[in-house]
Amino acid sequence: MSNANNTKNLVSIIAASSVGTLIEWYDFYIFGSLAAIIATKFFPAGNPTLALLSTLATFAAGFVVRPFGALFFGRLGDLVGRKYTFLLTLVLMGLSTFLIGCIPSYATIGYLAPVLVLLLRLLQGLALGGEYGGAATYVAEHAPIGKRGFWTSWIQTTATAGLFLSLLVIITIKGNLSPEEFLDWGWRIPFWISIIMVGVSILIRMKMQESPLFTAAKKAGTISAHPLRDSFANKYNFKFVLLALLGATMGQGVVWYTGQFYALSFLQNTLKVEVAQASQLIMLALLFATPFFVFFGWLSDQIGRKWIMLTGMLLAVCLYRPIYSAMYEIGFHAANGNFLSGWVLDDTSFWKLVLLVFIQVLFVTMVYGPIAAFLVELFPTQIRYTSMSLPYHVGNGIFGGLLPAIATYLTTRAMQLNEVALKSGSALPYEKPYLEGLWYPIVIAGISFLIGMIYIKEKKQQEP
Repeated sequence: MSNANNTKNLVSIIAASSVGTLIEWYDFYIFGSLAAIIATKFFPAGNPTLALLSTLATFAAGFVVRPFGALFFGRLGDLVGRKYTFLLTLVLMGLSTFLIGCIPSYATIGYLAPVLVLLLRLLQGLALGGEYGGAATYVAEHAPIGKRGFWTSWIQTTATAGLFLSLLVIITIKGNLSPEEFLDWGWRIPFWISIIMVGVSILIRMKMQESPLFTAAKKAGTISAHPLRDSFANKYNFKFVLLALLGATMGQGVVWYTGQFYALSFLQNTLKVEVAQASQLIMLALLFATPFFVFFGWLSDQIGRKWIMLTGMLLAVCLYRPIYSAMYEIGFHAANGNFLSGWVLDDTSFWKLVLLVFIQVLFVTMVYGPIAAFLVELFPTQIRYTSMSLPYHVGNGIFGGLLPAIATYLTTRAMQLNEVALKSGSALPYEKPYLEGLWYPIVIAGISFLIGMIYIKEKKQQEP
């Protein structure tokens, strides 16, 4: 096959893999993007802070089960193939998302509402647990040796693109409805729309061919009959599973969710910026930064994956508190010291905040752009789907997915303790309570940086 035909084939493979992955991320993130409204719909009224924390905990639950989805679907992918496994995850995700939009409110069915939401979030998490490993493995096993970082980095853009798309859909729907209509029923539309997008992506994926490396291994009879046992009972392989988790994906997960999701939460819940404007701000930062996923993926083919990822973690550890302190000061001065719910930034403050969020997303692109190729090259073909999926989803699903809830709790607790001290006339325990939530990603990313620096070795790009 000529280079031109091979490139054209790779582009179509990436497009088919990416469209489904993008839709799955969209499905997953519309829940988080609408957390403030969902808190009022599916949880008891009377304590908005508790309702928001409950919603974030439900959001986090979908992440916590991702490793179980990785085990189940990873095993399936190593047994029957990459294509049909992540076709199944797409169907499961789409149906779960659509049904969340159909659940009656707490006022209508009581505690059954949050229970149903939790169950569907768990199904979403299981589906997403099987999606990423399949898509990344599928693209990597089609990509030529020496260019895996570049080609798999396109898959890396889909998580950010899914968040971008979720915000775009929400803003568009809000712009065409009154605030009352959106709050009453319009917030359900983004969930319903997903079923159409999922249907289109299923048709596209049905036309995909199986991975050539998996097909060759199947013909040769070298596929694993027990991928779970071979991945985790084998001490040599399990060592690399732990290294991938503790030295890479754990730090990458918290950097990803801080730079994109916690930044949105900080704007909406700490600075109280109007929801649509906060979403627009994040969207612009994502738009400007997204090409750097591909750049750092390409660069990792040239100079190696390790130090690009670790540099992103180190920058995040050192700069998160200064960045969020600057964000707070910009918002404080723009609001004249009074964060009223739903206030609007002036143009100068808006663009300053876009820049600060862009810098955070730049850290994300450094740790996330090369990581698919890094994980793929750690493990042999016959157990790759299973072996890479678990550390990825533990790092992102548990360490990263718990970040919004943990960071919000730490910040809320610090502010409450300051209020108690203020009322009693005592010294304030926290000088900047709005920064306390950042200790979680800083500590996790710092640990991951140290482990990765000491134990990760650059591997020559070759097919194991």
